[in-house]
Amino acid sequence: MKNRSSSIGIFDSGVGGLTVAKAVQNTLPHENIIYFGDTARVPYGIKSEETVRKYALQIVGFLLEKNVKMILIACNTVSASAREEIEKIAAPVPVLDVITSGVDAALKANNHAFIGVIGTLATIGSNAYEKAITAQNSGVNVISKACPLLVPLAEEGWVDNEIARQVIHQYLQSFAQTDIDNLILGCTHYPLFKKMLREELHDPSIHIIDSATTIANASKQQLKRQNLLNNTQNPIFNCYVSDRPQRFQELAERFMDKRIENVIIEKLG
Repeated sequence: MKNRSSSIGIFDSGVGGLTVAKAVQNTLPHENIIYFGDTARVPYGIKSEETVRKYALQIVGFLLEKNVKMILIACNTVSASAREEIEKIAAPVPVLDVITSGVDAALKANNHAFIGVIGTLATIGSNAYEKAITAQNSGVNVISKACPLLVPLAEEGWVDNEIARQVIHQYLQSFAQTDIDNLILGCTHYPLFKKMLREELHDPSIHIIDSATTIANASKQQLKRQNLLNNTQNPIFNCYVSDRPQRFQELAERFMDKRIENVIIEKLG
């Protein structure tokens, strides 16, 4: 039986999902959070869907053992390949994912006739966003662009320098001759570049869809509906990793912009 003080479980293949954890903390500041980063087996994007599903289900099993009241899939690769299986084994615990949340937010925008998507090679190659968008509205035009260099730049901490600016400028050339209304950030590392992306778009009317923010908002609404919002004044944030806790902690503090305690190794599989 879940109660209000049960944690929200968030997981990703590595550190990128911490942008989701940060957004959840900002939106739901009284919630306890358990984060799992599969640092021993990152990256997921180069692995088969079968392998990704296997890893994801192991992590979900771990989170369910922690009696979480909600699971957030903060990994686009897992969202694209394993969401249905996760929902089945997690039921009745609600499962939210970054792709669905981002797509829903884009389609709810006032203007959504032309949507741009940026993501990793694996996410863009899967056409997951285009499939999810057209499944709800086949009349929407979608243009996607893989931006593989943004992940290593984010993890290096180069999110506001000239190198990052030049890389983003080159990537966004794909949208220069289009009339996109929305740009979905299809990778959880990309919110770190939001300010620079906004500047490079040169059009303040383009709505940037940050999946970290959208899934945090969706989480709040879901918990409200289930009467499971917590009100603790001292929420706990525990991080579990499958390897390299010191490197994770260094990156986590950069992503979260604060000191991170309680990084625990948990071997799976």
